[in-house]
Amino acid sequence: MPTEVHTALFLFAHQDDEFGVYQHILACRQRGLRVACAYLTDGRTASASAEQRNRESLSVLARLGVAPEDVFFAGAELGIGDARLPQHLGSAAAWIGRWLDRYPLIDALHVTAWEGGHHDHDALHALAVTLAAERGLLGRTWQFSLYQAKSLPGPLFRVLAPISENGPAVAIGIPWRARLTHLRACLSYPSQRTTWIGLFPFVLLHYLLRGVEQLQPVAPARLEQRPHAGALYYEKRRFFTWTQMQAALQEWRAALPRSTT
Repeated sequence: MPTEVHTALFLFAHQDDEFGVYQHILACRQRGLRVACAYLTDGRTASASAEQRNRESLSVLARLGVAPEDVFFAGAELGIGDARLPQHLGSAAAWIGRWLDRYPLIDALHVTAWEGGHHDHDALHALAVTLAAERGLLGRTWQFSLYQAKSLPGPLFRVLAPISENGPAVAIGIPWRARLTHLRACLSYPSQRTTWIGLFPFVLLHYLLRGVEQLQPVAPARLEQRPHAGALYYEKRRFFTWTQMQAALQEWRAALPRSTT
């Protein structure tokens, strides 16, 4: 049912993507906003079930003040597997559109950045920005960086480091007590232990040296541009290619109903 409460919305590709906006979720709740979160892949991996990953994120979000009834696992509902979002753009877009329509008072919409880190992240960004433009929400839509490999050799990557191509970043400081709390939250995904062995040292360093979370505006024109020059991280890992991303987005757009106006 629609809600008449001012709401901050967060779109994630995977269970644990919320680590990029812990402080923003907490700040929204402290402002009295309702926070609703949605995950667009089921999260299931060779070593973890979708249910386990859902429980992990539900536990972390609950500690940030998000009610369980405001957390939606669209990926499981739609049968979209981890790393498969570009193959399901139509059904994902339709779901996100219905979800947005539940909230007549959207204070802000947050989505993973267009940064070439994970192809699911970029695909979700494209869907969210396109739908936000249709609904007049671009001025209230923000992107957050998770990881990317701009100008780095080999398998190296940066964490929580917005790329300049996406425009100026707005930073909010994270108090020291909250930094410790958020670092503990990063250790609350036992099903993703291998992933977090790689991520955690960089998150820790970021919290110690900078201690901020950053948001950037979004722009539909960016969807026609490679996130950054050089090989993207998901290309380096041979998960996906920019050519495949372009093809998936073009196919989805071609299937959209034409306006009669």
